[in-house]
This record gives sequence, structure tokens and C-alpha cells, in this order.
Amino acid sequence: MTTTAKPATRAQDPEGVRRNILEVASREFAEHGYSGARVDEIAAKTDTSKRMIYYYFKDKEGLFVAALEAAYATMRQVERELNLTGLGPADALRRLTEFTFDYQNGHPWFVRLIIVENIHNGEHLAKSAKIQKLNLSIIEMLRDVYDRGVREGVFRAGLDIIDLHMTISALAIFNVSHRATFSRIFRVAMDTPEALARRRAVAADTVLRYVLREPDPSA
Repeated sequence: MTTTAKPATRAQDPEGVRRNILEVASREFAEHGYSGARVDEIAAKTDTSKRMIYYYFKDKEGLFVAALEAAYATMRQVERELNLTGLGPADALRRLTEFTFDYQNGHPWFVRLIIVENIHNGEHLAKSAKIQKLNLSIIEMLRDVYDRGVREGVFRAGLDIIDLHMTISALAIFNVSHRATFSRIFRVAMDTPEALARRRAVAADTVLRYVLREPDPSA
């Protein structure tokens, strides 16, 4: 009896198998939480088996940590392609804020995955040797934009980069993390193209008003 194509695919493309597992697992964890997600169900929705999942990731916790790492790595990779060095400081900061808003709203599973980890007090991220290194790029990118703005007299000095990053993230993530409750309580649409465009502009304007240097009235 000849072997099936499925095992051959695993042998020929182990990285593709790993990527497929992580894509499915990320959505399962985001949808059902860490405790609710089942490895059996993840295996059933992938091109592999439960045994192979354990081969790649050792256990469920290893799979969840890898899913978090992959989620951050993907976002940071796309950020690095923005080429902010070709823009003035204010335009670069607006572009980065708009990108963050668009990415969060375009990848709600990413937001839910991060919320799940926050429910667990970041205990799984603490076991990752990669997470901090993965996220250094956004701080370095933001610091470069901010320092250029300060040197050119566009941004006010003395702001903390982590605070600035936190502000951008908060404005972007709220529209996803609180959409279900906020839209029902206040009877507002938060996911229409018009609502997203308006909120995106508000996020960018808020960040810029926080950072821009006020003109000298005596000048």
C-alpha cells in the first residue's frame, strides 16, 4: 500500500507544517482562551496530527508561547516595512499610529490573543526568550522618529518612549477590545468603514497633539 501525500508533505516542508499549526492554534486560543482551546481540535483543523504538534512544540503551553511569539513577530515584520525614515517626524508618527490602528482592527484575533495572555498575567510570555527581543524593533523605530522630531524642534522634549508606545497601542486596541460592550452600551457603530476612518483619524490626531511642540507665543 502506498503512503499518502500528507506524511510526504510533512517531510518535505516542516516549516510549512509548523506555520500551519501556529495559524490554526492562534485563532483557537484567541477564540476559546488558553484553557478552552483543545490540542485535539487544533490538530483536526491542521494538515498534521496531535503527535506532530507535540513533536514541534512539546506541549500545549509550548504551542501557546510559540503562537504569541509568531503573532508579535509578524506584526513587527510588517512595521519594519513602513520605511518611516523617508518621512518627516510628524508624518512618520502619524503613519505609524495609523498603521497600528489598521493592523489591530484588521487582525482582531491578535488583539484577543494578547487579551488572553493578560488574563493569565503574562505568565506565558515570561517563559519566552524571544518576546522582548522581538518587540525591541518598535521601540527603536519610535525612538528614531521621536528623536528626529525633537532635534528638528517639531516634538517637545522629555517624553518617555514606552509611554508613547503605550498611548499608540491603547488608542488602536480599544476599538477592537471593547467593541462588543461599548457599541451596545452607547448604541454606536464601531466597525463600519466610516466609523473606522473617523476613529483612526482621532487616534493619529491625539498622538500628534500629545507629542507636538507648542509654538512659542513670543516668537
